[in-house]
Amino acid sequence: MGSAGLLVIFGKRRLTSRRTTVEVESRNSADQDTAEGERNEDMAKGIKDKVAILGMGCSKFGERWEADAEDLIVEAYEECLNDAGVETSQIDAAWFSTAIEEVHVGKSGLPLSMALRLPNIPVTRVENYCASGTESFRGAVYAVASGAADIALACGVEKLKDTGYGGLPQRSRGAVNSMYWANASAPGSFAQLATAYSTKHSVDMAELKRAMAQISVKSHANGAKNPKAHLRKEIDIDTVLNAPMVAAPLGLFDCCGVSDGAAAAIVTTPEIAKSMGKTDLVSVKALQLAVSNGQEASHNSWDGSYFVTTRKAAERAYQEAGITKPRDEISMFECHDCFSVTELVTMEDLYISEEGEAWQDVLDGFYNADGQVPCQIDGGLKCFGHPIGASGLRMLYEMYNQVLGRAGDRQLPDPTIGMTHNLGGFPHQNVSSIAIVGRHGA
Repeated sequence: MGSAGLLVIFGKRRLTSRRTTVEVESRNSADQDTAEGERNEDMAKGIKDKVAILGMGCSKFGERWEADAEDLIVEAYEECLNDAGVETSQIDAAWFSTAIEEVHVGKSGLPLSMALRLPNIPVTRVENYCASGTESFRGAVYAVASGAADIALACGVEKLKDTGYGGLPQRSRGAVNSMYWANASAPGSFAQLATAYSTKHSVDMAELKRAMAQISVKSHANGAKNPKAHLRKEIDIDTVLNAPMVAAPLGLFDCCGVSDGAAAAIVTTPEIAKSMGKTDLVSVKALQLAVSNGQEASHNSWDGSYFVTTRKAAERAYQEAGITKPRDEISMFECHDCFSVTELVTMEDLYISEEGEAWQDVLDGFYNADGQVPCQIDGGLKCFGHPIGASGLRMLYEMYNQVLGRAGDRQLPDPTIGMTHNLGGFPHQNVSSIAIVGRHGA
């Protein structure tokens, strides 16, 4: 193994103390925590409108037997590069996301750099479960926001179908997983989420099951309009309700599969984008990530009916973006619908539906393509597909195209603000990421 070519320069810096004011309203009284102080001008204010998306691209998702991971990377990158209107030589740094790297590309940033013949720039490989794609985007965005790069690339890929495994290949991080994840399965864990939600909110399981079924029907209807989607067939609610049971109450159509696919984004400052002749800018409003600390898995202060991390990330994201009424201000969103109940609960954890009322909003059509806040307008994980390392970027790809009016048959009327959400892990132990993008200055 050779040594890496890394140069680090250190210097002295005078640090001044600063007091901050944080006000968070949480639905969980145990999570309420307020610190008082004074907000100084030099404190962190977030990245709202500091970074613009110069271009995006996405491969077709599905069972891509004819292509390897590198082919998918190139497919997404070529669209992204053409959209951005730059040359590869202009990219200063790149972030590469893939979650199950052992089964296709391997470790390090080399697969991205070699596939795209990048000009020996820094490439950082990131992995954070199902939030990996958003993690690569976060790295590129922060690099531009900090001034470390003028133009940065985020690219994610996953090639899972070649394994022949029906879901995600088994993986472990050692003894801790063996203790916390003993006898756990993804469908089983999220089925428990449904049971806990039904019990806490006194929602009849038959009604909850119907709402979950409607979520799947909605995603299939949206996916049928998406030429890049893995699944493009509409279904009816009876098909969902009568499907084989996987883990009660989750049936076959309540579960998303995994896919092959890649997605990419090139980001820069709004000033650079404008100097290149870009006029309709889509900029980043907020990026937040919350990670479980063991509380949910350790004792019963968490009742199993919601996602602690999603609420925390949402609260911080809305504060960063300046959003106070998400139900009225969010035009559309993509959330992590690994299972239909995950989407339903997340609608509440993102503070769009009131707690205990998302199931009714779903049945009322609130989240349909013609509803007030469309969800999974591209088909979501359920139908667009779920190549783990690319999923977060795929969600952003849809928000970007919707704001620019490029979504074809599924185009929404005049959307302004779009939000994406990823959840990796289990209800009791997970990472949750949120990205908010929209028209620059909105």
